[in-house]
Amino acid sequence: MNAQLQPTGSAYFMASETEKPESHTLSVLVDNEPGVLARVIGLFSGRGYNIESLTVSETEHETHLSRITIVTRGTPHVLQQIKHQLERIVPVHRVVDLTVRAHKLGQERPLERELALIKVSGTGTDRVEALRLADAFRAHVVDANTGHFIFQITGKSAKIDQFIAIMRPLGLVEVCRTGVAAMNRGQQGM
Repeated sequence: MNAQLQPTGSAYFMASETEKPESHTLSVLVDNEPGVLARVIGLFSGRGYNIESLTVSETEHETHLSRITIVTRGTPHVLQQIKHQLERIVPVHRVVDLTVRAHKLGQERPLERELALIKVSGTGTDRVEALRLADAFRAHVVDANTGHFIFQITGKSAKIDQFIAIMRPLGLVEVCRTGVAAMNRGQQGM
């Protein structure tokens, strides 16, 4: 058996060599009730699928609906399986692969943003450099004292990754990220 197709306990080994893993953003509209998130997460863990980012919030209070935004990676076949399996979970109203939908409509990838709080300690030139770089990245100081800063930064995940990498040698202490919130461009809703 080919080394790339060896069973690993994950569904990803079933992909043929011609299928390349892709990152997709799924938007899932669900009833806001206890246990729904656990069922969605259970689907991923039970089948060996990975979640790169997960965001959940009630979006329609009057109708008790929540939106789960999941960024996952897999071959087109695996991504299609994930979507179909999510659609079969009882409190799920709708599953939209924002990445595929944008492509079909001839649009760019969905609008994706993430928020992060990043704590950096430092004194002297490292402190000055951290402030200078934060300004360049449009990060805001939300807390500060003589020994540290906490920056708030929003943007694409890659921008946040880059800011974290730059802060690491300047005294990075801690990072807290929200996960991706995403929406397709244009006037059409989910």
